[in-house]
Amino acid sequence: MPVPLIVSPMSKPVNALAASASVVNASASPVSAASAQSPRLLTAESLHGLLPARPEDSHKGDYGHLLIIAGCQRMPGAAVLATGAALHSGCGLVTLHSSSRALQATVNNYPSAMLDEENGDVFSHLPENLGKYTAVVVGPGLGQAPETAKALGDLLDALRQADAALHQADCPARAPQKTALLLDADALNLLARDRFLLEKLPEGTVLTPHKGELKRLLQKENPTGADITAFCRKTGGILVAKGHRTGIFSSDGLLAVNTSGNAGLAKGGSGDVLSGLIGGLLARGLKAEDAASLGVWIHGHAADELSRARTLEAWDSKELIDGIWTGFRAL
Repeated sequence: MPVPLIVSPMSKPVNALAASASVVNASASPVSAASAQSPRLLTAESLHGLLPARPEDSHKGDYGHLLIIAGCQRMPGAAVLATGAALHSGCGLVTLHSSSRALQATVNNYPSAMLDEENGDVFSHLPENLGKYTAVVVGPGLGQAPETAKALGDLLDALRQADAALHQADCPARAPQKTALLLDADALNLLARDRFLLEKLPEGTVLTPHKGELKRLLQKENPTGADITAFCRKTGGILVAKGHRTGIFSSDGLLAVNTSGNAGLAKGGSGDVLSGLIGGLLARGLKAEDAASLGVWIHGHAADELSRARTLEAWDSKELIDGIWTGFRAL
């Protein structure tokens, strides 16, 4: 059965690309992405200067603290990959909240990660002191147990309440910064199953669905760019529609189309790496659109460099993490 994809042939001029960049059925005609202006093409040149400077006298506290809620006893690997990517994002601190098996696997691979143990086999309890984190990533390898769905709802409530408290602060300049949120994988599947959770999404939440997750989330077999834009207007979120020529959408329509990446990314774990990378950039204080733009391009660039050296086939998602530095260097 045909599946939706981002249509944006890179051989076309910019205006033609902007006109054709939409999520469509492979056998259907392209549908307008309903963008008010031409989307940005994500390249090293267009992203130059977007990454904040790193002063010589800075310290880890200047670069944010990311909380990752991922993995479970049955699926520990996704947590390892998301955490590893976050640790390659320039983020100051990364804490993983997960089950004992995922924590052990993570510390074996990335000893600089901080660990917060879940009480059971799946995500069912909120970590303490959520306010100390500048961003939260939820979803990779999380599972869809009933207690996980409840915990996700509790987390969304807690973040929304924190946002409301910020707006009511007597001295906004001294108030803590808003905690950014990214939802991926099973967190998106839980949203698709319980539409009430969608109403709890904090403003500016980043969602990173692949094609199947996008269909379930929007409840449409062949979602268009207009459908995604309407979803962003309803939720106030930023949506990263992953695929060939990944598109980044907001309530204003299609914001950006990625030019990096290749079919070598069509392997398990690639999305977990992306969520950790974007999450780390969010934790550093970048705006959602900028973090998503930098993340998808750096992620794709790493895949391009690996594929040039090793073909499209002969590398995995752990090696993708090890190649993230090439994207930062290119910027």
